[in-house]
Amino acid sequence: MENNTIQIKEIKKALLKSWSLESSSKWSLNNPAKGQCGVTALVVNDLLGGEIKKTKLPEGWHFYNFINKKRCDLTATQFKEDILYEDILSNREEAFTDTNEKQYNYLKQKVIAFFN
Repeated sequence: MENNTIQIKEIKKALLKSWSLESSSKWSLNNPAKGQCGVTALVVNDLLGGEIKKTKLPEGWHFYNFINKKRCDLTATQFKEDILYEDILSNREEAFTDTNEKQYNYLKQKVIAFFN
């Protein structure tokens, strides 16, 4: 578990350096996690496995990861309010409805390059 925590911290650093308008049209300097939930959940799922879950928010579905039965929401900072998580089981296809192939490939390549 400790190794996973280190991995998650490193992935979070990589995401902060990688998120941009190329990974979400909602990105901004003031709110880099904005609009990044689907694409981030997919990339984290690629790297660490686990499950993709979702919660309904006023803006629409919010996607995040469950790794080793623990919630891992690396894009929660985009919201001003606390999230009341529903932890509804989702999947890659649903998370992909929040992004596109170009954004996904960009973010995945940037995060992988961060570790190389």
